[in-house]
Amino acid sequence: MRRADRLFQIVQYLRGGRLVRARQLSEWLEVSERTIYRDVADLQSTGVPIEGAAGVGYIMRDGYEMPPLMFTRDEIVALLAGARLTRAWGGASMARAAEEAMIKIDAVLPEKMRVRQNEIEIHAFAPEMTPQVRSHIDFLEAAADARKRLSIKYRDGKGEASDRVVRPLGLWFWGKVWTLVAWCELRNDFRMFRLDRMAEVTETGDTFKVEPGKMLKDFYRAMENEGQRPPD
Repeated sequence: MRRADRLFQIVQYLRGGRLVRARQLSEWLEVSERTIYRDVADLQSTGVPIEGAAGVGYIMRDGYEMPPLMFTRDEIVALLAGARLTRAWGGASMARAAEEAMIKIDAVLPEKMRVRQNEIEIHAFAPEMTPQVRSHIDFLEAAADARKRLSIKYRDGKGEASDRVVRPLGLWFWGKVWTLVAWCELRNDFRMFRLDRMAEVTETGDTFKVEPGKMLKDFYRAMENEGQRPPD
């Protein structure tokens, strides 16, 4: 958990005017009590009305509200550009999520910043993206997260067809092409598969375990040692 997220969670746990001990917070947030002491001290120094002390417990009186979410213009430009790129080049679910995220951000921005957002001329278009590729992106991202073994009907750059069983590890975007990074059980090695060359992708019905030498960090290490390899 990021420190910013942990600080936010501490404030949430202390809401309601009840006494909470550092040990409880450390167990909930899976950090040491020393870390909780330091985090609470930092919150107090920024004006969060937390009372109490180490060894006694902490309490925050009712009525405290988190300060409104604020962004600089450069941050809004970066967020908006990222959301529009995701909407153009991401999966269908990713595109909807990016749109919804921008709506939520827009709702908490001051009026003058909302006007600026509407005036930011950063746009992205992806005529190459097909509904099938968008569907593959969402499906493969979920499969990698759940560690589900997949069966792929694939056609390489020479037009040769093959059936592969792979362990999906992650997705890479190369500007106009999405590729799946996977451990290929046919080749017994890492491979990158272009999503637009996948005729069919299905789950095999089982999951895979994380094994040394077959993880994404191992792939990155191989890339550094051998140089970037092209998609299979």
